[in-house]
Amino acid sequence: MNQKKIGQFIAENRKKQKMTQAELAEKLGVSDRSVSKWETGRCMPDLSLFEPLCEQLGITINELLSGEKIKTEEYQNELEKNIINTIDYSQKQIEDEKWKRSYVVMIIGILFCMSAFIVFEAESSWSSMYSLIGTMIFVSGLYHALKIKNKGKKLGISVLAFFLILSLFYVVDYISVTSFHRPPIYRYMTSTNWQSDAKIITYHSFFYDVYRINADTPNEYYIVDTGKTYRSSPLPIMPFQMEKSGIAHIIRYQAPYIGDNTNIGNLLSCLPLSEFGYVFEIDDVDHGLIVDYHTTDWYANENQYVDKALLYNAVSLFLLIDNLESITFHFSGGSYQTNRAVVEDAYPSYFEILTEEQIDKAKFHEYVENKMNDTDFVERVFAKCFTQHANEISSFVKLPYVKKIL
Repeated sequence: MNQKKIGQFIAENRKKQKMTQAELAEKLGVSDRSVSKWETGRCMPDLSLFEPLCEQLGITINELLSGEKIKTEEYQNELEKNIINTIDYSQKQIEDEKWKRSYVVMIIGILFCMSAFIVFEAESSWSSMYSLIGTMIFVSGLYHALKIKNKGKKLGISVLAFFLILSLFYVVDYISVTSFHRPPIYRYMTSTNWQSDAKIITYHSFFYDVYRINADTPNEYYIVDTGKTYRSSPLPIMPFQMEKSGIAHIIRYQAPYIGDNTNIGNLLSCLPLSEFGYVFEIDDVDHGLIVDYHTTDWYANENQYVDKALLYNAVSLFLLIDNLESITFHFSGGSYQTNRAVVEDAYPSYFEILTEEQIDKAKFHEYVENKMNDTDFVERVFAKCFTQHANEISSFVKLPYVKKIL
């Protein structure tokens, strides 16, 4: 079936009937653009239009399909040929419509999947549901779009595509969890419990667990447990952001001398209470450190947060800075002072953490990080380590080497 030849034949006979494309289109109930497409051979008229079109042009359907006038003696042969061509054309149209529907279904499936990751929050169960529904819709469209006669093969390919797509989504979800610290979309159970003062939300996935510690607080952090280690072992819990303040991060600022102002500033920025802003001063003569925090001590001390932070900061600073001898922490409501000798004597297991000038990170985690959740421990050790001066006005002087965090 030569569409270009048929198109030229339609145009020729339309002109013989002294009709414009718009007039012919009006008589057939189509747009003049459709008539233009027929005549340029870009597409064929719909089968339902063959009879009214031929009637308007004064030709037979057989002549329309041949694209020319047919002599009487050739009519039968052309008729048989055109019947076969029409059947083939009809089947092609059916296949094209089937493909179009399949593509529409696949696009709908993709939109469902996209909404799972874009529209809904990770906490919502709708995220996983929409991605599953979208995947099933997409695979259904793919099944009907496949040009494979063997139904078993089509089904096998479709099932394989379903699991491949879900695997891809699962990998993307895992990357999002580890990179952006958010709950996993694909999880089969969520539980909430409290350990000391820490609210812990646990998300159980098929291949890993995610622990959201200090949930719904400024010091919230995530632990992704791929080996499911913490189902039988204690969780590493601290009241601060572990990624920022934990020993695994702050150990990079270990130094032999207090005089490196940049290093001290970076270390203080990682430690708790830095979120309130601070300035610091270094006493090079007596190897002391003075830190002024931009908050009131009692204002930020909910659940002993200031006490825990100051104890943690003091121990961390003395362990990490070899020649640091004394620390003074100033607040608008008071000041807290301590020194190395007092902390070494009062803080339990201090010398188990520091062996041969090296910090044992596992021991630091056991004796410092985890201990910050023990309210009784913090209260007892804090009283031994710090001397408090209420309502003391800071004697802080801005020197050239002072670092200020706004």
